[in-house]
Amino acid sequence: MAEIKLDVRGETCPVPLVEVRKALRQATPGDIVEVVGTHPSSKKEIPLAIKALKLELLSVEEEGGTWKIRIQR
Repeated sequence: MAEIKLDVRGETCPVPLVEVRKALRQATPGDIVEVVGTHPSSKKEIPLAIKALKLELLSVEEEGGTWKIRIQR
C-alpha cells in the first residue's frame, strides 16, 4: 500500500480536483491519497467527487485555513 501526497496550497478550482483525479488514476486499490490545500470550495468539491467515484473518504480536517483530505482508492 502506498501513500500519495498532493500539495495544492495556493491553487484554485479546478486545479486541486484535477490533481486528485490524476493521483487516483495512478493509485492502486488500497492506496491512500492525501491532499493538502487552501481553496475553500475545493474542500467541498473533492469529497463530493470521491462519493461520486464510490471511493472511501477517510478524513477531512481543517486548521488555520489549510485543509487536509485523505482518500482511500
